[in-house]
Amino acid sequence: MSLPRPLHALTAAILVVAATLGPARLASAAPAQDLPSADQLKSALFTADDLGPDYTELPSTESPGPSENPTPVRGCDALSALIDMHATAPDPSTPHAETELDGPDGNPVVTQALIAEDSDKLTADFNTVTDAIKTCHALTFNDGTADSVTFTVTPVTLGDRPDAPAVRLDGTLAGVQLNAYVGIERFGTVGMAFGFFQREGADSQTASMQYRTAVAKVEHTLGATGGSATPPTAAATAGMSV
Repeated sequence: MSLPRPLHALTAAILVVAATLGPARLASAAPAQDLPSADQLKSALFTADDLGPDYTELPSTESPGPSENPTPVRGCDALSALIDMHATAPDPSTPHAETELDGPDGNPVVTQALIAEDSDKLTADFNTVTDAIKTCHALTFNDGTADSVTFTVTPVTLGDRPDAPAVRLDGTLAGVQLNAYVGIERFGTVGMAFGFFQREGADSQTASMQYRTAVAKVEHTLGATGGSATPPTAAATAGMSV
């Protein structure tokens, strides 16, 4: 059984919210900060080598990107509004990178997205998304067909930092159990969205382990601590190709 389309829709919709991080793109009066490039962000994404031999990286042309078929969402006004507002991918001028890796037979699906913004802007955007996630208790996704799935939303701790916003989503489709874990984190001027999506199971240990893997690689590659407002270190980014 392949991954149900509404779950792929959930992947895209959550990445829309977390990868674009907030409803405002207002110009800042502060001087522009040196941000990691898209190539530098890409080098900080996890790969199949990081997750294990059973995982396959999905080519970007096959990944369900945010701009493809925006997903109708019901049941959570704050989060739905952000999803509706960001039915397209981030501005090309904004450094960002994302990846999707599939486990055996497409189960689980693991996603990660990184985006770089000035610190003040990222703080405001991160807080907006955090509040939207915390006030959401149920979400219904419909992929444009007769299929739809309603997820209950429960706050959880995915990694080592209890304050990092994360939720667990549980639902069923045609009698099949669907489960997801979604977390967001910031590393100075870089925001991260993590998604772990599975069917016929609710493996929290693997989701937590892979989230920790994602956080550790970003910290090591960019030289910025999770939860910190301090920008990535110049030493860490200077040696990367641009």
